Amino acid sequence: MDAQPLVGDSSRPLSASGGGGARPRVAIVGASGYAGGETLRLLADHPALEVATLAAHSSAGKRLSEVAPHIDLGRDPELVPSDVENLRGHDVVVLALPHGQSGALAAQLRAEDPDVLVVDLGADHRLESAEDWAEYYRSEHSGTWTYGMPELPLHDGPGGAARQRELLRTAREIAVPGCNATAVSLALVPLVRAGLVDPSALAAVLPVGYSGAGRSAKQHLLLSEAAGGAVPYGVGGTHRHIPEILQNVRRASGVADARLTFTPVLVPMSRGILAVATAPALEGIGQDEVLAALHADYADEHFITVLPAGSFPSTQQVTGANTVRIGATVDRRSGVVTVISAIDNLVKGTAGAAVQSLNLALDLPEGTGLTRTALAP
Repeated sequence: MDAQPLVGDSSRPLSASGGGGARPRVAIVGASGYAGGETLRLLADHPALEVATLAAHSSAGKRLSEVAPHIDLGRDPELVPSDVENLRGHDVVVLALPHGQSGALAAQLRAEDPDVLVVDLGADHRLESAEDWAEYYRSEHSGTWTYGMPELPLHDGPGGAARQRELLRTAREIAVPGCNATAVSLALVPLVRAGLVDPSALAAVLPVGYSGAGRSAKQHLLLSEAAGGAVPYGVGGTHRHIPEILQNVRRASGVADARLTFTPVLVPMSRGILAVATAPALEGIGQDEVLAALHADYADEHFITVLPAGSFPSTQQVTGANTVRIGATVDRRSGVVTVISAIDNLVKGTAGAAVQSLNLALDLPEGTGLTRTALAP
């Protein structure tokens, strides 16, 4: 895959892309959690943005060095309470909060300042269907924001948009995708779009690192409980990322009746997702057609690599990087397509997608502050 230049091409009232003026000021709410902390790690070295304020709930009053000693801002700020008063006057506010907690705060921020760019790492604004939200989250829907998956192809995008990134260039409200939804959607969407598989029988099993469960202290997340074992969760169609994945399939392909069996499994690694997605191949479909469909959608994508025939990704290949690596094959005996995607759940699955999306909204090159190079060992 050839690397493509990532250049913003829209004008925004708030722009960080030139002129030598002050850099846009960013506040991160939930900065002491894994998602907020990873966003802070990426933004700490962002050349066009200034991390101005860190906010938290239970960690308010603590210094950054107490909650995230691995992050060096050149100063040691105190985390402030997550109140609107502390968030006023910023150009960008990143909300890294549990689902159900972003909606009210975001509404207050946007009511006071319609120009502020709000990026929600939680689930509150991802779904288009209020009915789906009520079924899976059991609370009131907070509305739908521009979805932060730039690479998602669009079947019939507003204004003829061919990719989600085109919509992000004019966004002031961004809903960052779920990490599992990113891994599964990007694996399956090209196959459904190309008509290569039966969309009524999509399936995925995902080994997931424990950071995906958050930083809160819980018994089942203790090392002594988790080490040496694998634990499924959200089994039997109950996981909240299912409607999000099906929404992505519909928006990318126009197929409205796709069905998905989806089972994530916590495994004893700190970060990473290896999504093993399967679907019955239609008659005559082989590996060449599957790889061709993946290349057709992703050949020009800077952060997505489609591996050659016979090669499959591992989570080690994406640790710390804002990348998706995808391999695929067809079992000629069973007639089932297998697509395997690997992402770092905290980077491409969360914080990296947030930075990538806000770069677009600020008219910056899309890859600013992000890397395709992973950590090893």
